[in-house]
Amino acid sequence: MNIFKRLFRIGQAEIHAAIDKMEDPVKMTEQGLRELRVDIAKATEAYAQVKAVAIRTKNEKESAIKEATTYGEKALLILQKSQKQELDISKAEELAREALSLKRKYTEEAIRLDQQAEMHEQTSIEMFGNVQILEENLNKWERELKTIKARVKVSDATKLVNKQLAQIDSNNTLGMLERMKGKVEDQEALAMAYGEIAKSKVDAKSAIDNYLNNNSITIDFEIEEIKKNLGL
Repeated sequence: MNIFKRLFRIGQAEIHAAIDKMEDPVKMTEQGLRELRVDIAKATEAYAQVKAVAIRTKNEKESAIKEATTYGEKALLILQKSQKQELDISKAEELAREALSLKRKYTEEAIRLDQQAEMHEQTSIEMFGNVQILEENLNKWERELKTIKARVKVSDATKLVNKQLAQIDSNNTLGMLERMKGKVEDQEALAMAYGEIAKSKVDAKSAIDNYLNNNSITIDFEIEEIKKNLGL
């Protein structure tokens, strides 16, 4: 298992993918975490296997100790039978030697199995600790990734809003609105100009009509004519 290589790859995903515009650091980190989960599952299975070997070796050691004790008791029992003259002394000694030989064999086997069981147990303890560390780191990185993904969503939304506020939206909506506003203002100005021209014509016509229809002007004119004829 290349667990540490996986961890290094996760670190690379978070650093180098942020620099490389062609790669998504979030997706790369998710892939690294998925691979790490697989490695943790394999490590857990390996730990269980080593633990099982340690338990089996310990059981075999206990069985060997039991066998050694049994053959020691048999050697004593055989010699006791010889003492009671229930068994020939030479035959008893021969059987007792065989029993003690088997006792020594099982004792040595028990010592060897005890060393192996201790070694397997120590290995399983170390593996369990490493698996625990990996699981804690995985949980921590998953929480951090969740936070990063939320921050990415917020930053994308913020960027979109700020982009619109900065009048650089992708659809150039503000530009179209400004052009429409300019056209409307031009239309309004032209309408006002036509209105002023029409009003000026009406005012000039009214002034002429008022002058021609003014009775006081006609009367003054007639008075002046009369005074002129009278020599006044």
